[in-house]
Amino acid sequence: MIRGFHALPLRSRLALLTASAVALAVAAVAVTCWLLTRAQLHNELDTSLRNTSAPAGEVLDTWNACQNPRPESPGTGREFAYVQIVGPDGTRCVSAYSEPVKVDSQDIAVARGLSNNVLRAGTTDDGAEVRVHTQRVAISPRMGELTVSVSRPLHEIDAALNRLALLLSALAGIGVVAAGAAGLWVARTGLRPVDRLTDAVEHVARTEDLTVRIPVEGEDEIARLSRSFNQMTAALATSRDRQAQLIADAGHELRTPLTSLRTNIELLARSEQTGRALPPGDRAALLASVKAQMAELAALIGDLQELSRPDSAAPGPVRVVALHDIARTALERARLRGPELTITDELRPWYVRAEPAALERALVNVLDNAVKFSPPRGTVEVLLDRGVLTVRDHGSGIASDELPHVFERFWRSPSARALPGSGLGLSIVARTVHQAGGEVELRPAEGGGTVAVISLPGAPAPPPPSVVADERLDQT
Repeated sequence: MIRGFHALPLRSRLALLTASAVALAVAAVAVTCWLLTRAQLHNELDTSLRNTSAPAGEVLDTWNACQNPRPESPGTGREFAYVQIVGPDGTRCVSAYSEPVKVDSQDIAVARGLSNNVLRAGTTDDGAEVRVHTQRVAISPRMGELTVSVSRPLHEIDAALNRLALLLSALAGIGVVAAGAAGLWVARTGLRPVDRLTDAVEHVARTEDLTVRIPVEGEDEIARLSRSFNQMTAALATSRDRQAQLIADAGHELRTPLTSLRTNIELLARSEQTGRALPPGDRAALLASVKAQMAELAALIGDLQELSRPDSAAPGPVRVVALHDIARTALERARLRGPELTITDELRPWYVRAEPAALERALVNVLDNAVKFSPPRGTVEVLLDRGVLTVRDHGSGIASDELPHVFERFWRSPSARALPGSGLGLSIVARTVHQAGGEVELRPAEGGGTVAVISLPGAPAPPPPSVVADERLDQT
């Protein structure tokens, strides 16, 4: 049954649940109303019995009839109340127009003087239910007191209660049907935004059209869901555009070194095929160019692999490293690439939490840019002080309108397009620094050139060995 319920559509389940809840509420109210009415009617009947006394003349006539023994004949039951006299031995004298009511031990106790009066439930000889009030009544000084039972039939109350039960049942049925219809209407109205969202999701799945947007109305849960869907499709569209742009830019960047490499290899192959050897100098230059193009391709592929990782994923295990040592290693590589340049450095101790290889690569990229854009026999100044690494060159600098784009993937300034590089170096720098919790910026330097500033949180002294051991344990 539960499995069949879950197989129903959502609006049908909502309508069914609404109707069931209303049915339970109406049933509870109807039963409570019926029970309260029944109790009230019984209380009113008991009050009426307590305030009702048999006419003295009728009691005398009944007593006189009992003095002349005759066969007991059933009454007609036409009276408002049934009257009978109860003797101490349990005998009874029934009024002429009354139904005989069975005598109870409580009635006998009143007849024997053990109790003043009693109000109880009883039945007639025919089995009809009655309420009985038995008490001692003073008839006359000569006769003294007699025990008289006055009974009221319950069929009038039962009839009224039955009519009330039928009325409440009819109202409950109408209420349940109305609740089911209202629940279905509410479900359809409330789920209309969900239907629009479902249609939009199915459209996106069918057509891969990420430009679909759902109108947002209000601030309820459905509006939040619609707003989240719009944000998700916008993010997916942006991601797809970036992916397409990355592929296009990568293809463009790969085409140049591949074309140059193919040209050089074709020249070498043609020299071998024709038997005309190239001059030793030209051959050495071609081989050097092939080697440089292969190195450029390898670097570009490495950069693409680095950028293909999610931004939230760290490239390797993070641990406490000495930023000054990594900067010193990067400086040695930079001096090899620019032997004619003067590179000065002042590195004060600073320890950060980062992935060593990625951080070293980022610093190498920053220094390579400084070497690349420095004039011949120029100077590059490197300073590390309290977690701020500053790299200043004395080149032509970067235009102010180009500064917002320097960290974009594959972006290269017009002056740098003739130089080797893929346009991914600074993107990798920004990504690595942000993963380490730092900031990076490029700005024009006073007097010409460019200043690259990298700020990384850390401390001037390494942490205790116990802390380092705990960090390594957490990473494992």
